[in-house]
Amino acid sequence: MEYSIFLQLAAVLAVAAGVSIIMRLLRQPLIIGYILSGIICGPAALDLIHNHAAFASFSQIGIVLLLFIVGLGLNVSVIRNAGKPVFLVFLLNIIFVGGVVFGVGRLFGLDQTERILLAIAMLFSSTIVVVKNLVDEREQHRLYGQIAIGILLLEDVAATITLIFLATAHSGGGTHALYALIGKGLLLLIGMTFMGWFVMSRLVRFFATNQEFLFTFALAWAFSVAAVFDLAGFSIEVGALFAGVALASLPYAQEISTRLKPLRDFFLLLFFIELGGTMTLGGIHQALIPALVLSAVAIFIKPLSVSIGLGLLHFTKQTGFKVASHLSQISEFSIIMMALAVTEGFAGTRLMNILTLTAFITIAISSYLMKYDDQLYHIFDRWLNIFERSQVRPDGGKLPEYKLLLFGYHRGGHEFVATFRDMRKSYAVVDYDPEVIETLERQHIHSIYGDATDYELLEEIGIGKAEMVVSILPGFTTNTELLKYYLAKNPEGIFICHATDYDNAASLYEHGASYVMLPHFIGSEKMSAFIRKNGNDKKAFETYRKHHIITLGKMSLV
Repeated sequence: MEYSIFLQLAAVLAVAAGVSIIMRLLRQPLIIGYILSGIICGPAALDLIHNHAAFASFSQIGIVLLLFIVGLGLNVSVIRNAGKPVFLVFLLNIIFVGGVVFGVGRLFGLDQTERILLAIAMLFSSTIVVVKNLVDEREQHRLYGQIAIGILLLEDVAATITLIFLATAHSGGGTHALYALIGKGLLLLIGMTFMGWFVMSRLVRFFATNQEFLFTFALAWAFSVAAVFDLAGFSIEVGALFAGVALASLPYAQEISTRLKPLRDFFLLLFFIELGGTMTLGGIHQALIPALVLSAVAIFIKPLSVSIGLGLLHFTKQTGFKVASHLSQISEFSIIMMALAVTEGFAGTRLMNILTLTAFITIAISSYLMKYDDQLYHIFDRWLNIFERSQVRPDGGKLPEYKLLLFGYHRGGHEFVATFRDMRKSYAVVDYDPEVIETLERQHIHSIYGDATDYELLEEIGIGKAEMVVSILPGFTTNTELLKYYLAKNPEGIFICHATDYDNAASLYEHGASYVMLPHFIGSEKMSAFIRKNGNDKKAFETYRKHHIITLGKMSLV
């Protein structure tokens, strides 16, 4: 009986939810659970997935959203500075990993063409697995994250070139296709630069007036650019990433990223399930030993070449170790490349089975390496000294930590900004009005476009690390929600807000507000003067707060 795509999706999600609960209880990476769910739902077990084309499309949507969100957060200057390590590591991988795999292939009876293809396939790490982990851990802005992403991009370009040669080898048009690809790439980069600098800033400003408009525009832009790159002969991964980079400099990038993340997580879940669903029992026995040997190469030899390359360029041993642990698997792109090679007659199905099993093993193991990379680093710290030079580069690229946050800018926000500047601590203004954001940008005031009740955004900006939060937003419900979330993250923090009447002020005090500004008591100017005098002295605010609560009690009796 053939079930509809809806019933197939419902069954698959039910299995994934059950497996995820088990993974959560066992404190295992959820990616492992998703892949196991795919194996259970695939032909190896329950055989619930029949419409593979639909699930493959879902997977592509997840890939586009993931890479687009990564592009939104990329620091172009850091990527430019990471160019040398990216190329050196890729070159060393060709020498070490490619050389070892080419030799190992002879032991398993592969011919020369198959050994070359296998060596190339083993060079590529999984963009989806690595980037998802970096984003989940909010480490994509760190230096090691930027280097890892740069290496993955270079590998994607190399994989694209390989696919073109495989697809055109029989017709003899490989070189011509490569020149055409380079030309198309230059045209696309020129077009994207023009759009990013001259068009998108004005266009996004219009859509940012409404958050639903902004969400729709972001989806349209990401998928359109990815489709154009795909039609031009590049991968959708590269297109989606550049679509995000084109918007990364805009003040609305963080809000777009926050809005898209739940959608991304849903489709990425289906991507990993689809990956697991391709696993069959046939050929596993024959491919097991070669796959285990190749997995050892990916887990040990590839990280070794990464650590050597970054050490030669004076990066810290910790940076080298973290990049190495994140690149210790092979890519889903490798499977696609080998499938094309089998179709074109360059390789046999046995090699395809070996590579597929290797991908599953390395993705599973690398998930643990990435999850526990800090603990593993401390274990191997002493032995990693051989990779570190006497003079090293610092591991920068961290997300800024704001000690002071102001929500809203109207109603006296400029007074608080002036106070924050005098306190000489990192600060930012959060507002959801595009015109306010533009004004702040012109005045070189640190600003973030977003909604104060968006918990995903609050987590992104690190509100829990802020010493003081000031809200001059008018809504009582908004201030209450913001207050409760902030104090849950930082019970010792200072929270100051507005209220329009005594009852609302009393309620905010009950929830833990440090001070509530009422129109007839104290305004932004006087509150700013108090902050200038006392800074983030919690005791001073407690004294002020008690006096105000007593006064409010008397007023309520009038």
